Amino acid sequence: MIKLNGKIVNIEHFPDGTLLLKERAPEGGKAVVSWYFERNEELLALYFLVGHLREKGVKDMELKLPYIPNARQDRVKTPEDVFTLKYFANIINSLGFNKVTVLDPHSHVSEALINRIEVQSPKEYVEHALEKIGDGKVMLFFPDEGAMKRYANLFKLPYAFGLKKRDWSTGVIQGLEVTGQTEYIPGSTVLIVDDICSRGGTFYYGAKALKELGAEKVYLYISHCENSIHEGELLKTDWVEKIFTTDSILTKKHEKVEVFAYE
Repeated sequence: MIKLNGKIVNIEHFPDGTLLLKERAPEGGKAVVSWYFERNEELLALYFLVGHLREKGVKDMELKLPYIPNARQDRVKTPEDVFTLKYFANIINSLGFNKVTVLDPHSHVSEALINRIEVQSPKEYVEHALEKIGDGKVMLFFPDEGAMKRYANLFKLPYAFGLKKRDWSTGVIQGLEVTGQTEYIPGSTVLIVDDICSRGGTFYYGAKALKELGAEKVYLYISHCENSIHEGELLKTDWVEKIFTTDSILTKKHEKVEVFAYE
């Protein structure tokens, strides 16, 4: 979904499948384009929209891109790997936005590739989740060392983190070992914090391990939740009380998932 100054841009199609866009340029010469990624076609729509606005005299333009598409492909390991994040960033940079605001990017590579980027911390959303939980005895859990390094200093709460056990031939996570301030876990309410969730395997094993160590309740906050979470086991278990996320990418609803509006 793409918005122009808060209004949804209607993306239609000609009979041959090509895009049909009709949009008036905003008065005052300023445009804020918000892109909540749903499908790759929107990148082409964004390119067309910005070109149209430039021709109509709009010079002051910023992009709000809470979720960065292609963020997972932030490196190449073989000659056959296509560095899609790099080329995506090239397209965004070519549009000449005054500012590109993103929420909790998946890696520092995205920050390095996108020009005039402004990174928004997830702290306010995590704090909102803590308010919703409303339990005085809360500790944090980070699924891996990377998440621990990104988020631990944002909060003055005890925390533990995970060490993933992975089948490197398939990439599938087979379990998770908990380390850190584990003495706080028994009887505690634990909020798992991370940036992105696909099918939820990491959080499935994380919640399971926390429960086995005596956690009373486990909650989850993720900045970007893909619709594929509905295909995994996480929503089918009672190990997680509720999942908090933003509307950066998620469109499917579930009774256990509470969505915070990005704007």
